[in-house]
Amino acid sequence: MLRALLASGRPLLTRFRAASIPHSHPHHVVPTMTQLTPFLARGMKVRSSVKRMCDGCAVVRRKGRIYIICSKNPKHKQVRSSDLVR
Repeated sequence: MLRALLASGRPLLTRFRAASIPHSHPHHVVPTMTQLTPFLARGMKVRSSVKRMCDGCAVVRRKGRIYIICSKNPKHKQVRSSDLVR
């Protein structure tokens, strides 16, 4: 996991949840290592027009939304909400 953190181009502080960063007050308890574990889930791109980006991308319809799920590159995940289309 440490290798994945260091290999990533994103700054390390943006990967921690805001609640897990200790405050400067001395009376606060120091968080444990499990509380400092990074939150590594990537979200989806929310767009009004979704399209396949590579051969691994698949179009999926669920709950009135159109999703693009990619087995080759997780950065290709997209969602088209029915709220965006009017």
